[in-house]
Parts: sequence; C-alpha cells; structure tokens
Amino acid sequence: MSTKQFPQSSNLGGAIAEHVDPQQAWLIEVDAQGQERVFSYQDLRNQAAKIAGFLQQQGLPHGARVGLMGLNSAEYLLAYYGIMQAGYCAVPIGFKLAPETIHYIVRDAAVQTVLCDDEFAHLLPEGVAHSSLPPLLTTVSQTHASAGVVEQQPSDAATILYTSGSTGVPKGVPLTHGGYVWALQKMRVNGGEFFQTSQAKVLCAAPLSHMNALFLSKLVTSYGGTLVLLKKFTAHSFLQACQDHHCQVVTAVPTMLAMALRALEESPKHYDFSSVVSVAMGSSPITDELHRSVSALFPNATVNNNWGTTETGPAVFGPHPDGLTRPALSLGHPITDVEVRLGADNTEEGELWVRSRAVMPGYLNRDDETAKALQDGWYKTGDVMRRDDDGFFYFVGRVDDMFVCGGENIYPSDVEKLLMKHPDVVQVAVVAVSDPIKGKVPAAFVVKRHASLINEEDIKQFALSNGPVYQYPRHVRFIDDMPLLANNKLDKLSIKKMAVGYAK
Repeated sequence: MSTKQFPQSSNLGGAIAEHVDPQQAWLIEVDAQGQERVFSYQDLRNQAAKIAGFLQQQGLPHGARVGLMGLNSAEYLLAYYGIMQAGYCAVPIGFKLAPETIHYIVRDAAVQTVLCDDEFAHLLPEGVAHSSLPPLLTTVSQTHASAGVVEQQPSDAATILYTSGSTGVPKGVPLTHGGYVWALQKMRVNGGEFFQTSQAKVLCAAPLSHMNALFLSKLVTSYGGTLVLLKKFTAHSFLQACQDHHCQVVTAVPTMLAMALRALEESPKHYDFSSVVSVAMGSSPITDELHRSVSALFPNATVNNNWGTTETGPAVFGPHPDGLTRPALSLGHPITDVEVRLGADNTEEGELWVRSRAVMPGYLNRDDETAKALQDGWYKTGDVMRRDDDGFFYFVGRVDDMFVCGGENIYPSDVEKLLMKHPDVVQVAVVAVSDPIKGKVPAAFVVKRHASLINEEDIKQFALSNGPVYQYPRHVRFIDDMPLLANNKLDKLSIKKMAVGYAK
C-alpha cells in the first residue's frame, strides 16, 4: 500500500487509514467464550467523534489527562481515540496494579476523570470522577454532539504510559503526537513482512494498557488492517482466534507463545495456521528453541524478534537496507532516521543508546530520573546489545542484571538460553543469589515439559556439559507456571523473592 495514503493528521487520534471502505472491519473483539463483536472503520470514526464530544461537554481544559482502565474491548480503543481527538491526553492504567500504585498514577498524572470498567471503579482514589466504559457507546449515541479532530502541536503529549514499576514506583512516560505519528509512518515503511498482505488481520491478545498492544492497535488502524482483539488471553482462545479469523499477522509477548506451545503439548489439538505469514514477538528476549518451536507452529510465517521500550517506542530496528536476511535471534538493523550507539564509545557490545523523534521528552515529574536516562537527546536503554559485522543487533542482557560469579561476568539471559536447549525445559528464569565463596551464583526456576521426570541434578549436569562451568545453576527449583506481570512479561521481581531462601 502506498505511503501516500497515510492519514495526514497532527493528532495521533486522527491517524486512521484513508481510502478504506467505511464498512471494512476495523476491529473484531473476541471474548473468552469466542463470542464476537465487529466494528467497521465507519464505526470507529463516528463513535470516536461522539466520545470526543461527550468528553468536551464535561468542560475539561485542553490537554487534560483522562484515565483509561479496563479489559481489552472495543469501548477501550474507541475511548482511546476519542480522548486524543478531543485534545486530551490518555493515561492507560493497568487494573492488575496494586491499589496504592493506581492511586499514585492518578495523582502523579493529575488525571481529571477516568473511563473504566465498572468492576474496577473501586480501585480508584475516592472522589475521582469516572464514567463507565461498558455503556459508553449507548451513552454517546444518545447525544448529538460529535467533535472534530483537534489540531495538536508535535510536542503535545498524546498518551502517558507508566513503566511497570517492578523495581520501585512507576515512572510516567509522555508519548507526543509528533513523535508517534512519525513512528507510525516509519513502521509502515519498515514493517517488512508485517504489511505484505493488504487489509491484513492482525491478532492481538496483550493488554492495551501497555505499549506493545497499544502501539499495535494504532499501527493496524493507520494502515487499514483489521485488529482481532482478545478481551483476555488464554492459550487456547489465542490459538482458536488465530485459526477462526485466518489471521495473517500474529503478535505476542514470548511468554504467551510459550504458554500456547505448552498447552498444545498437554492437550494436543490440530489447528490450521496456514494463513499466518508473520509472527512478531517482542517485549522480552527469546531463545533459539522458542524461535524454532514458533516457526514450526506457523510454517508459512516469518518469525521476528522485535524490540522497543516505553521510552523509545518500537520504531528502532527493522529490515536490513541491503535486503540481507535477518538472523533468527536478531532484533534487526537500525531503521533510517534513528540513531543508535553502544555506549559512549560506540563499541561492538555495550548499553544501547537511542535517539529519534519518538524518544520521550523526559519522565513526568521526575527530573532526577530524566537526568540519568537522557543525555543530549540520547536515551540510555539499560539493555546491553551486540552488533555483528552486517549491522544486525542482538540482545545480551540488562545492565543491572549482570553479576559477577567468582570473577566471571554472567548475564542471566545467557544461562536461560543454555538451559532452554534441554529438551524437557519449557520455560526458565535465572536470577543471582548471594554466595560466601563466589559472591553471587545463578539460581534457576524451571517449568518442565508435561510428564517429564528430570530432576535438579539433571539440569545442573546439562549446564556443566553444554556451557561454561561458571554458568551452571547452583540452585534449581521446578515450578508449575512462571509469574507474569500485567503485560504478560516475566515477573522477575517475584522470581527474586522466591530465590531469597537460597542466599547464603
């Protein structure tokens, strides 16, 4: 599709595909029972405009922050577009967060009103104005007010997303209209196989309160595709929706696909995924084994390992400019107009720094954290990367995760990749624990294959036989399921708490 059809709007809420049949499906919402609701591009334009008018009638000043809290739903996305179109700033809030964290976000962002599912309204601070999301479409259809798309300055905040806060209070990250309209344009040009199919159906099951799913919804909407949105993720509903809707593109956090593979192993069922041409995994690292398993599950698809942060957005890496095939675990090659470097000296391995129009202007109300993270427009990601001779980038580990064991530097991700090569290991998480002799040693938490009889010693011996001696886990514990954050990423903080008893 020609990039000339990209919507010309200064407002991110107006980034809706032009020259699309108004009756084409924009969104197919699928609930846990497989029941569907379908919304067209005409529905999107009409309902978002009415929601914008509904909010403006409340007398909110330009730029006011409006909270969003609820399950994935059509109402959630329609409200998201309506908030931005009205000239306000959307603040997605995860309903799985602790109440004190929700209260903190509402105060920190100076949220003036919240659109939320009724079942989560009690989590809001007392006295905060709120409207119910479920009946929102009925409410706005009973009014005749529709608002046009308000023009915005490139530096105006369209959305404020909060980091997960697994190591402290979450930090607000403003995403600007100018930066994210630019990011959408870049991703359309650099999407590779993602957009080979005209009017592609794209499966999304990650929560809309986080960057991964929220940006994907905007990308599909600006392109003119159809978003197949699961209200709530389960392994079998994910697989069933993919087959039933003949999705061409599948997106997921790696843990979600690992859970789907495990569910198929425990309860085998045949699915037809021949329609899938692209699988995009992101938000956390992947292993060779997961890449191979996902490639086997979707035999006609290109499987890519994507990368992005809340602070940078996903428009960082893409296909190689010379058409070279992306290696399996590579994050891709830097796209045009995005500057990257590895540390201050820009060596072949180091902390990734990124500078682009989509990089956040700074954390909300956190000048101290902004000073640490930003330097002359460069965002220091905290992710250690490696660059190969062809310019492809690979994730190595987190700067703050690396630990020293008997004088050897260890990244937990390296130990995880090693243990995932064991045929009976489904998922693994590695953390460091204190040791009186070595300083720190690896502890592994393992989800094993259904009916597997492997024990702790088997895992240790496998690591000793297949990797550096210093990397083998001194402690191994089998668990039934990995703890997950609200965005379906691994909850490493919970794993660290589980490992406290191993510290010496």
